[in-house]
Amino acid sequence: MDWLRVIHGEQPSTPLTFGTGDEVRVWYRITEQGKERLGQFEGICIRSRGCGVSRSFTVRRITYGEGVERTFPVDAKIISRIEVLRKGKVHRARLYFLRRAIGKTRIQSQEPETSVGGVAIVNRTSENSAGEPERMAVAADKPAASTPPPRS
Repeated sequence: MDWLRVIHGEQPSTPLTFGTGDEVRVWYRITEQGKERLGQFEGICIRSRGCGVSRSFTVRRITYGEGVERTFPVDAKIISRIEVLRKGKVHRARLYFLRRAIGKTRIQSQEPETSVGGVAIVNRTSENSAGEPERMAVAADKPAASTPPPRS
């Protein structure tokens, strides 16, 4: 491991103030044609690995419907600062299942009546053949299906 000290120098490792599942904003330097500016990458930290100078973390976000991941070394000189926007409570060290997750989990509303696309949805309870209550959604005031006019 002596070669790491040769490459990185005697820099003390900075401790991570965030973990997996936290929403972070990473400010990093971008060099273009001799000029330098700061860019930001905001998303959920899905992985943190390594120790010391070889420590890195991966941030994932959704941009224009496409998932984008970027891995940053903790001790890189391009990183200006890291902001923790929101702490997450997770039970896993790697959140790779977020790659397959589509949308957000919907929480059932407490209101008895909601509207979907102009059609009111009313939750009603009926009994099935075993006598147990069964929930079903019934469309109230459902518009009649109409056929399009014939083309001439």
